[in-house]
Amino acid sequence: MQFIDLKSQYKLLKEKIDSNIHKVLDHGQYVMGPEVIALEAQLANYAGTKHCISCSSGTDALVMALMAYGIGKGDVVITTPFTFIATAEAIEFVGATPLFIDIDIETFNISPKLIEEALNDISKNKNTIHSKICTDVTKIKAIISVDLFGLPADAIKINKIAKDFNLVVIEDAAQGFGGSINGNKAGSLADIGCTSFFPAKPLGCYGDGGAIFTNDDDIANKLKSIRVHGQGEDKYQNVRLGLTGRLDTIQAAVLLPKLEVFDSEIEQRQNVAKLYTANLANVDEVTTPATPDGYVSAWAQYTLMAKDDNHRTVIMDHLKNNNIPVAVYYPIPLHEQKVFENLGYNPDDFSVSSNAAKRVFSLPMHPYLETKDIETICDLIGTL
Repeated sequence: MQFIDLKSQYKLLKEKIDSNIHKVLDHGQYVMGPEVIALEAQLANYAGTKHCISCSSGTDALVMALMAYGIGKGDVVITTPFTFIATAEAIEFVGATPLFIDIDIETFNISPKLIEEALNDISKNKNTIHSKICTDVTKIKAIISVDLFGLPADAIKINKIAKDFNLVVIEDAAQGFGGSINGNKAGSLADIGCTSFFPAKPLGCYGDGGAIFTNDDDIANKLKSIRVHGQGEDKYQNVRLGLTGRLDTIQAAVLLPKLEVFDSEIEQRQNVAKLYTANLANVDEVTTPATPDGYVSAWAQYTLMAKDDNHRTVIMDHLKNNNIPVAVYYPIPLHEQKVFENLGYNPDDFSVSSNAAKRVFSLPMHPYLETKDIETICDLIGTL
């Protein structure tokens, strides 16, 4: 059994993928070839945004978004400690400082209530864990929300808070692309959206890749410049600092046929998640993931929460012993990581994130998972 089954997907799309790759090899435009331009247009249409700027990875997408808004040294950016390091890493890369806000235990996403409380506390000069990072609310420039495990963060509340405090909202939709809130697609839920095409993502290429979504013409032009070393009219006229941030043409060629079946695969992921949830409904040892009304998760992962870390170990060992692949995302929250120890946080400063990190584990999730396999997994968990 595969945790993520890319082989079945390739078998389905082999003819189109192979043909597209050979077209690139024939025309030889390996950088910014026609497939890249076509993909950007189709992705923008899919997300419902005016612009899509493809790039070399989801991490670069976040870095480029921060750069496009001029966020850098001396600035502070709010984000969650319960995510992959790339989210906060991007903040540090541009010279800014991450200010962590704890998550909602129901969704695993950053808590809008706690964001608002932190901003109000900093505005009133209250001595809290946040004053370790920032004592001047005007230094806070942005919020990076994360669509964790495929479920979009609460964009409606986050955007309202951001507007009240004049903050930019960057949606990290690396796991959420394909999801939506009230019909609005992930990637379009904030001022700017970033996603990843890492192979394990719901929409993945065969290497590294990413994309950025915006409705702002000026920001789109800045991003196009940033991804090619800050070029102006040509590559030898540089108007700003940038990076090598382009998506390879071959990766665009792989993504084009995958995008054609993406909605179908997202629907198949819904079916897999529903079967898991139905079969685990009466298992007391685990809590199944919640999806609020109006939300569609891309189900990048199907993540359960065990009663405690001991229960998690027992369940995971039992599954592994029966040849079921399982994984933990993310066992060490960012405020407990050595790389961020200079921020001065204590392990218990974000207790919800720390608690979740000890209890969550993810089951196989992909569109080609068979009903009998889902039932086998659930039976193994339920009979412990």
